[in-house]
Amino acid sequence: MATVLGSRAPRDPLLDVKDLHVSYGAIIALRGVSLSVGKGEVVALIGANGAGKTSTLRAVSGMLRPTRGSILLDGGDVTGLKANQLVPRGMAHAPEGRGIFLNLSVAENLDLGAYLRRDTAEIDKDREQCFALFPILKERWQQRAGTLSGGEQQMLAISRALMSRPRLLLLDEPSLGLAPQVIERIFTILREINSKGVSILLVEQNAHLALGLCHYAYVLETGEVVMEGLGKELLASPEIRKAYLGE
Repeated sequence: MATVLGSRAPRDPLLDVKDLHVSYGAIIALRGVSLSVGKGEVVALIGANGAGKTSTLRAVSGMLRPTRGSILLDGGDVTGLKANQLVPRGMAHAPEGRGIFLNLSVAENLDLGAYLRRDTAEIDKDREQCFALFPILKERWQQRAGTLSGGEQQMLAISRALMSRPRLLLLDEPSLGLAPQVIERIFTILREINSKGVSILLVEQNAHLALGLCHYAYVLETGEVVMEGLGKELLASPEIRKAYLGE
């Protein structure tokens, strides 16, 4: 039974995950994970390496098939659907390692983010909105993605996911390997994206940043949720500060 810190305000759930189990052959990665993301919420998953955070995102986004449990998106059962079936339903995933096509240009990567859409005028509008969020990408729009810096590649990964017009954006370690000033810029943009109504499920190694951004958070250990609560409550928890904030 997970420890709960702080009371969560009533919310309209966009994502509802119940009793999720995931295995890699004989290795059990998730042991009954349950979580939810309300409409307009930022929800963070924190925990040590190997706790099951990435496996949770991969199962939710259709990259892994759960062995047990259910995944509801806006009330509809999407358990076991593949990623290409979830994108039209409003889910996008920017994976750990960014997953962009290094041999393609910035513009071509963005176009691939909108590959299921046919509303050309709106796609053009969304591309310009991505350039407004990350002006450096407009400067680099003809460059191959492999020539971008790590921070620029992360900006491109987020932008490509936004090109599908998601209601739920899954982000896996957006700060990994980036300079502090770049991380600060990306998290400022994530707040802006959320303010436009996009819900975010975030896996982030920097627990302080994650808890400062999110409305609600779950702490995973060895494939299980051991604690959950409001971001500000977890940020103030002596147990969390000692285990994940180095205090």
